[in-house]
Amino acid sequence: MSLINTLRSAAILGIFVPAFSASAEQVGNVDVDWLGNDIVIEAFADPEVSGVTCHVAYFERGIIDRLQKGNWFEDPSNSSIACRQTGPLVIGDIDMSDEGESVFSERRSIIWKSLQIRRIYDAQNRTLIYISHAREVQNGSAKMAISTVPLFEPGRITAAVE
Repeated sequence: MSLINTLRSAAILGIFVPAFSASAEQVGNVDVDWLGNDIVIEAFADPEVSGVTCHVAYFERGIIDRLQKGNWFEDPSNSSIACRQTGPLVIGDIDMSDEGESVFSERRSIIWKSLQIRRIYDAQNRTLIYISHAREVQNGSAKMAISTVPLFEPGRITAAVE
C-alpha cells in the first residue's frame, strides 16, 4: 500500500471512528437528525480529584452531513460540561495557578482542533472550576462551558449572625 493510500485510510478512519480519551466513557448518544448527526455524552473522572465526575456533551457530524458540507476533517467546537461530586473528595497534587491544568483532551479534527477541559482552583471560594473549550491552532473559538464543584466540609454549618 502506498504512503498516500495509507494516509488516506488513516484520515478516513479518523473521521468515522471518534478518538476517545482512554479515561472517558461514552454514556449517551442522541440522534439529532436523519443526516446521522449526534450529540455524544461522555463521563470522565478527574485524574487528580477523586470523587469528581464530569459529563461532557458535544456534537458529532454524520457522514451525510460531511458529504453535503464538504468539510470531512472536523466537528464543531460546541460543547457543554457538568461536573459533580460523586464520592468522597480526595484532592491530589493539583495546579493552583490561575491557568489551572488540563484534565481531559479529545481531538475534534485530524490536526487542528481539540476539545479541552481545564480545572482551576478558586481558593477564596473553595471551589473547583471546570471549563470546556476548543483549542485551535488559529482562530480560537469563544464557545465554552463552565461547571463548578464546591468543596464543602461535611458536618460544618455556619450560622448567620443576627
